[in-house]
Amino acid sequence: MSNYHEQNRHSWNAATKQHHSHKPDLIEQYKNGRNNLYPEETSLLGDVTGKSLVHLQCNDGQDTLSIAKHSGADVLGVDISDEAIEFARKMSDEANIPAKFARADIFDWFEDNNTMYDVVYTGYGAINWISDIQRWAKGIANTLKANGRFVMIEFHPIMLMLEDWQLTYDYMGGKAYSLGGVGDYVGDDYEGTFQNPHPSYEFAWGIADVVAALLDAGLTLTHLEEYPYVNGWKPFPEMRSDGNRNYPPENQPNLAMMFSIVATKNR
Repeated sequence: MSNYHEQNRHSWNAATKQHHSHKPDLIEQYKNGRNNLYPEETSLLGDVTGKSLVHLQCNDGQDTLSIAKHSGADVLGVDISDEAIEFARKMSDEANIPAKFARADIFDWFEDNNTMYDVVYTGYGAINWISDIQRWAKGIANTLKANGRFVMIEFHPIMLMLEDWQLTYDYMGGKAYSLGGVGDYVGDDYEGTFQNPHPSYEFAWGIADVVAALLDAGLTLTHLEEYPYVNGWKPFPEMRSDGNRNYPPENQPNLAMMFSIVATKNR
């Protein structure tokens, strides 16, 4: 499984360079107060002013820095991609938003970490890169202080089963899929002009897989919600949009496209 993660590191390094080619003014946007958080995750996080928060699989730190600047938390972002963490540190310095970042495979970070946090957060597009859901949940539980909270908002596994609105991939069970390299979703490159030379591997986890792993790790579930839309990302070009939220086309069934979880550590 560590080999899968290492191949994903190379794939994400290549994709991150491509993603940033679309947004040359990104650092300037954060200097001017950009907030990358949607109302859903802001509500889920609640008041984290002065609290310690670790953002797992933080990518290039846009959400991490938004949490630091607009929610007042003391934040650390962790990600496997060298390119992503290098850019996150640069953006933190140049935009003058205090945050720390660690470049590490999430399982290595769990093993090496000795700091307990008030909040562990993970956001969109993270869980599908986790090869071992039980190890992931135990790592989260071990990272939380007593009475700390785990906050998660994610793309729904039902949506991730679909390719061109046809059932294609597993819903649950952790099966690994090689889907080519990480694509250019930031630039909405549906024509595939960006060819990532490094293959990537994703894993299929259902809602019960995630919830059961968190419960087995000793956490208490306090919130579970499903949403019939996707924030920001448009996984299918023909989706209806209201500017921020993207919905299935009128001719497709209403289905869950995101979900959120909050769980607490009561000891």
